[in-house]
Amino acid sequence: MTAPDNGHIWIASFVEAQAAELGAATNTQLAYARDLKDFGSWLTGKGSSFAGATRDQIEAYLVHCDAQGLARATRARRLSAIKQLYRFAFEEGWRSENPAIQITGPGRDKRLPKTLSVEEVDRLMEAATTHGRSPADRVRNTCLMQVLYATGMRVSELVSLPVSAARGDPQLLLIRGKGDKERMVPLSPDAREALATWLALRDEAEEAGRQKSKASSLFLFPSRGKAGHLTRHRFYLLVKDLAVEAGISPDKVTPHTLRHAFATHLLAGGADLRAIQTLLGHADVATTEIYTHVLEDRLRDLVLDHHPLAGKA
Repeated sequence: MTAPDNGHIWIASFVEAQAAELGAATNTQLAYARDLKDFGSWLTGKGSSFAGATRDQIEAYLVHCDAQGLARATRARRLSAIKQLYRFAFEEGWRSENPAIQITGPGRDKRLPKTLSVEEVDRLMEAATTHGRSPADRVRNTCLMQVLYATGMRVSELVSLPVSAARGDPQLLLIRGKGDKERMVPLSPDAREALATWLALRDEAEEAGRQKSKASSLFLFPSRGKAGHLTRHRFYLLVKDLAVEAGISPDKVTPHTLRHAFATHLLAGGADLRAIQTLLGHADVATTEIYTHVLEDRLRDLVLDHHPLAGKA
């Protein structure tokens, strides 16, 4: 098959295939498109194209990215996108070879995720009960924080929860995650209570809106914005405000930090790594293994308390 001349067609076809065949999430598709657009622009500046790029040119592009001061993780992600693009092109018959197949990337910095102590999480939860312009805002904020910490959801999963998932005082929530994969996560008693309280207020507001001929929302956390639900950015700002109110540095707290806290506290409490992988919605347990740093103290105490030679030390 003849390769397209237009680089935009290369990117669009590749991204479409990722979505159709692998269930790539929208954010993943956008990230692929941004990275490949940058690579395509660089190739154009060198008088080349996706169809004619060589291994030397790809490696030169990576050197260019390094010279720009891009982080190692960013450079690794861009190379990954390029490799996948050329694997797709080879399978489609657009290229007779994959020029990126033997290129070794810079790897990724192995950094421990930022997390919070149990006491800091408690302070955030308390701040949520008092932060907001109205009683309804405070109830909603409490529900958001309780459900996020109880389930370890991604923020995109939380803000876009359908209201149907909260009906009937559920003990488990059905979450649709990356690639439209579904998983069940349990709710703590505090989260269930906060959810029920918010749902009652939300339904009252929806009923009042219907009386004024306003359309009902399908989302648990509705908004008048284009998305129809609370945005990730708005929730990000809310979490920063709660951190300040709780006396915690806002640099330390993001919605994703609470996801890390969920996993870290579960593992520290004795939860199985595979169970945490399932709850977080990680496709590979290797992604979850970054949390095993919290096991160090527990494993040391286990050896000191139970090994037959430990008492002789």
